Amino acid sequence: MPEIKITADFIAEENAKGLAALKSDYSALGEKLARSGMDIDAITDKVAQFFVAVPSWGVGTGGTRFARFPGQGEPRHIFDKLDDCGVIQQLTRATPTVSLHIPWDKADPNELKAKAEVLGLGFDAMNSNTFSDGADQAHSYKYGSLSHVDTATRRQAIDHNIECIEIGRVLGSKALTVWIGDGSNFPGQVNFTKSFERYLDAMRDIYKALPEDWRLFTEHKMYEPAFYSTVVQDWGTNYLIAQTLGDKAYCLVDLGHHAPNTNIEMIVARLIQFGKLGGFHFNDSKYGDDDLDAGSVEPYRLFLVFNELVDAEHRGVEGFHPAHMIDQSHNVTDPIESLMASANEIRRAYAQALLVDRTALSAFQDGNDALMATETLKRAYRTDVEPILAEARRRTGGAIDPVATYRASGYRLKVANERPAVKGGSGGIV
Repeated sequence: MPEIKITADFIAEENAKGLAALKSDYSALGEKLARSGMDIDAITDKVAQFFVAVPSWGVGTGGTRFARFPGQGEPRHIFDKLDDCGVIQQLTRATPTVSLHIPWDKADPNELKAKAEVLGLGFDAMNSNTFSDGADQAHSYKYGSLSHVDTATRRQAIDHNIECIEIGRVLGSKALTVWIGDGSNFPGQVNFTKSFERYLDAMRDIYKALPEDWRLFTEHKMYEPAFYSTVVQDWGTNYLIAQTLGDKAYCLVDLGHHAPNTNIEMIVARLIQFGKLGGFHFNDSKYGDDDLDAGSVEPYRLFLVFNELVDAEHRGVEGFHPAHMIDQSHNVTDPIESLMASANEIRRAYAQALLVDRTALSAFQDGNDALMATETLKRAYRTDVEPILAEARRRTGGAIDPVATYRASGYRLKVANERPAVKGGSGGIV
């Protein structure tokens, strides 16, 4: 299997074209920040050490309930996916780990680990799939999985999650993410209480199988594919699950899994306060679980989420180390470009949050000065931190302009020549 990578020399050549402008912009921003007592190099170093995992499924073309339109040079299997993820890390230096989805990415774990090492990648949280049926599956998940009324179906779902843990142990993963589509589409279809009891019993079995140094992330979602009721429908239920299961159980926050206008940043603050924020699936939404590129619709909301994260970091919250992962569906863009852009937007929100004057903000809050408190946040958000992001990439061997460098490399055309075209017409995400 040939390794198609973008060489360090090519990245350096492309960087040379924009180096003078970057140095000028970086110097100007550094002078501006210095007037507020901030050290631009210290901020750049922090940004360079902020990483977000990429989802293996994110490098493929997504779809909707109506159709999926395949993209050029789509990955054929997990090893192609890792090649694409390697390019994203090469250019952004922000995505050193990949999150796998089983059974989509099932392969010999030792071969996966060897391939990842060649590409300079590691593995993040494992993701189980009990929301669709596999080819050789004995029991269907049409009417649920971990909450199913049938004991054998629940056992099958439990065993699958334990299998994901065992694969992850070989790969060096340290977490399992469990999201289920269980719920109902009609009033009276399920008993809410009994369904949740079955779910908790099943999750207890999965929790017992966790290695000591692992964490279990449960994810809530308002709707889809269950449109009347969902077993794990909101952050309150998610918190109850984490509290019930034990110290290794945490809540995962997907930015798209909330009703429009929900105050997600306050949910984040609450979970931090009670020690149950496990991490994030970053994306964006306009109407529901749209899985749009992170920061593409609500960049200020993304900043406000990071404001809470940096506040916790600033306060030295004990045991605070949330996991960060992108979870998007790319229907009309090159997935590699979208993932690179999203990694950049996530780092942007982090950098902006680092610029918030915490001392001034606290004083305005204590003084009930609403206007100046919000202006303090806006001042940081309005700051163009692009020079910091670009310099963080350059210092670690990445591209000053990842998307431009990627396009100039011709990588997509190269892989399209070796990966057979996929016919369109299918529905849903594959």
